[in-house]
Amino acid sequence: MNLPLWLWVALGSAFGGVSRFVLGRAFAALPTTWPVSTMTANVVGSFLIGALSVWIEARADEPARGVLRAFLLTGVLGGFTTYSAFALETALFAEASQWLRAAGYVLVTVAACLLAVGAGRAVLNAMIAET
Repeated sequence: MNLPLWLWVALGSAFGGVSRFVLGRAFAALPTTWPVSTMTANVVGSFLIGALSVWIEARADEPARGVLRAFLLTGVLGGFTTYSAFALETALFAEASQWLRAAGYVLVTVAACLLAVGAGRAVLNAMIAET
């Protein structure tokens, strides 16, 4: 399909946003005050953006790369990951003077997302090297 890139981003964002909503509903029943669904979306999204960035560069031809980046990386994963929700939840912990919880949430989330991006890139690079 020969759609403008902004439309690919919009379609991907809709899919990512709905996926994030479903993830939130799946975790809603957990008896915890820790924002598990937000952190999960950010870590999974970090892994996927790491893996997909390698896959797109290695497997997609030049005309398709722009569309795949727009749809998958900017759209789907932009709509799925939840940095703004992460920032709000951290601010709410801080406003409630839950400083240790706020700092822990930031440290665990950032470290997990960085590890997930690296893992995603390593997994896909290894898979590509095998083929």
